[in-house]
This record gives sequence, structure tokens and C-alpha cells, in this order.
Amino acid sequence: MKKETILFVVVALVAGFVIGLLAGEKKSGPGVTATSGVPTGPPPMVNLQQKIGELKNIVAADPSNFLACVALGNEYFDSNQLMDAIQAYDKALEIQPNSPDVLTDKGVMFKRLGWFDRAIENFTKANEIDPSHATSIYNLGIVYRYDLQDFAKAQEAWTRFLEISPTGPGSDRVRQELEAMRAQSPVQKQPK
Repeated sequence: MKKETILFVVVALVAGFVIGLLAGEKKSGPGVTATSGVPTGPPPMVNLQQKIGELKNIVAADPSNFLACVALGNEYFDSNQLMDAIQAYDKALEIQPNSPDVLTDKGVMFKRLGWFDRAIENFTKANEIDPSHATSIYNLGIVYRYDLQDFAKAQEAWTRFLEISPTGPGSDRVRQELEAMRAQSPVQKQPK
């Protein structure tokens, strides 16, 4: 298969999915479409295994297709197939080793597996590659706060996150988390 054909297939799949989502959102109320007024059920489920199969075929035909490797990893990510997602992300990183988004997604898979040291390595590397990559620092704070209970490192990560993204997604939650952690930490008295 030619690269253009493979890219067209991937773009067509994504476009079809997005169009389906947008069409499903045009409703006037719960369960009622704006045009017919007839109650509708939930949108049809996307056959994830079919999408995964198609993406596996694309990657098999063109192992250097970064976008297809990432898309395959994302499908595994979404379907909670952790090891398969990590393998797909590894293939993508062989092609483009400095992708902070892929490193972060791979780090989330490590976190879900309980491999916190490897998750931290991925989040840290993603942020070293792109110091403005807020998602990697946000996830670093999550691991430190909730998984390792290392509040000092969580505060450090989330303070850095707010420097990068003071009003972006998650910033309000991070502020609340930081306030709660500061309120829980014992007040240290200064020596006289």
C-alpha cells in the first residue's frame, strides 16, 4: 500500500468518527433529535476491535507510519489493553522518539499497571523534550499525589503545571488539590 492510501484510510476513519459524534450531539433534549422529535437510543458503539484490526493491518503494511502506530496505541489505550498500547507506543517512539504526547500516553499506561517509576520516567522525559507540555506535568503530579503519596513532589509538579498552564484544562482542580495538601500539611514553627 502506498503511504498516501494508508494516510487517507486513517483520515477517513477519524473523520467518520468525528462526523458521527457531531451528528449525535445535535439534539434538542435528552433522547430527542432536533428534527424529528422521536426519542433515540444511545449512539451505536464503534466496533473497537474492527478499528484495531484495520490499524494493525496499516501498521503491518507500513511499519514506519507514525500516525497509524499512535492511533493503534490510542485504541488500545481507550479499550484498556495496557500492554498492547505500550507496544504500539513503543513502535511510534521508534519512529519519532521525541513525541511528548506519546511518551505521556505511554506513561499513563505504566501508571495503570502500577509501574510508577516507569510512568514518572515517561512524564519527566516528555517534559524535558517540551518544557511547556502541561499534560505530562499534570500526570506526574497525579502519580506523586495519589499513587506514591509524595505530597512534596506532587506540589512541585503541580506548581510547575500552573506556571505552564495557569488557566488551561485542569488548572482549577490543581489549585484545589494544592490548597488541600497545604491545609493538611503540618505548620512548621520557626525557631526563635
